[in-house]
Amino acid sequence: MKCVICRNGESRPGLATVALHRRDSTVIIKGVPADVCGDCGEYYLSEEVTREILERANRAVEHGAEVEVLRYAA
Repeated sequence: MKCVICRNGESRPGLATVALHRRDSTVIIKGVPADVCGDCGEYYLSEEVTREILERANRAVEHGAEVEVLRYAA
């Protein structure tokens, strides 16, 4: 898929680090499967992966995390 950000690169399967901010919390999830642009590094997540990381981030916020760093594991 042609990257919609840089319009030059092609995205390929890879891993991304996703940072999410909720209220006063920051949740970082490493090793997230994504299609990653070879030129600019922009990443694209599937609906299933997006749903999973949002659930994990919400759980971290509900447990009072200010900064949480997680490794993605399907």
